[in-house]
Amino acid sequence: METLHISIYVLGALVVLALIFDFMNGFHDSANAIATVVSTGVLKPQSAVAMAAFFNFIAIFVVSMKVAQTIGKGTIDPHVVDHYVIFGALVGAIVWNIITWYYGIPSSSSHALIGGLVGAAVAKSGTGALISAGLLKTVMFIVLAPLLGFVLGSVIMLMVSWIFVKSTPRKVDVWFRRLQLVSAAGYSLGHGGNDAQKTMGIIWMLLIAAGYTNPTDAYPPTWVIISCYAAISFGTLFGGWRIVKTMGQKITKLKPVGGFCAETGGAMTLLMASFWGIPVSTTHTITGAIVGVGASQKASAVRWGVAGNIVWAWVFTIPASAFMAAVFWWIGTHIM
Repeated sequence: METLHISIYVLGALVVLALIFDFMNGFHDSANAIATVVSTGVLKPQSAVAMAAFFNFIAIFVVSMKVAQTIGKGTIDPHVVDHYVIFGALVGAIVWNIITWYYGIPSSSSHALIGGLVGAAVAKSGTGALISAGLLKTVMFIVLAPLLGFVLGSVIMLMVSWIFVKSTPRKVDVWFRRLQLVSAAGYSLGHGGNDAQKTMGIIWMLLIAAGYTNPTDAYPPTWVIISCYAAISFGTLFGGWRIVKTMGQKITKLKPVGGFCAETGGAMTLLMASFWGIPVSTTHTITGAIVGVGASQKASAVRWGVAGNIVWAWVFTIPASAFMAAVFWWIGTHIM
């Protein structure tokens, strides 16, 4: 593999841009981690984001690096990677995140990044630049992650309903106000473990192309791992408040018991995906789990129109961010 020759200043600027994306990922997706625990009144927003940010970072000690390996080595041909491709991918994803955050649409930062990589790589070298096996796993889980979240959320809700069938509503509420702290922490752990590694993979990809790290290494450099977990944690701490209301109350009305079941189902899905090295959308996952919890009570408890609008945002995310990345790749080739 030919080493990419770029100045240390350009390399540094792209690393900073990647960390800005990582920060925005936490900012954009913090609503996914805290919406249920805030909307049920278990925690105030400030306390919820602080807890979510803490467990985002703690994931560094719990989750393996398989997602970073998928992004860094299994998405696009390493020979295609250069500073223009990385620039286009990151800026395309950031612009899409800003648009969806502004309009309060819970789209996927993860798939915006994947779309950005695809768009910039195809703009440079055509579809031959894509690694089909890695992309196929990601595309499959656009459907499977929310479906798995839906199934686990609804099954856990039904199990809890059966276990506590003889308990009073007040007693159930007291128990699950406590248990929801555990489920929210678990979901934040899964969120940090899966999402921070996507940015790690981008930086790792760039460092390999520039010859600053060995392509045979099993893990990215330690400073990359720490900085990416720190960036997403700080982003979560600042919070994407516009999306909280959509996720927490517009899809279905949640009580603490429902919040616990949705977060537990979502956390299980994220941790399983991270174990398999699959970059999934935390947004898709928690939305599926929330819908599953609502539907397990009665179908009319879910506002299917709102859920449908969210699905349309999912459909458009990869092609929209890919198009933007291709445009910014072209711009990058003329200004960098």
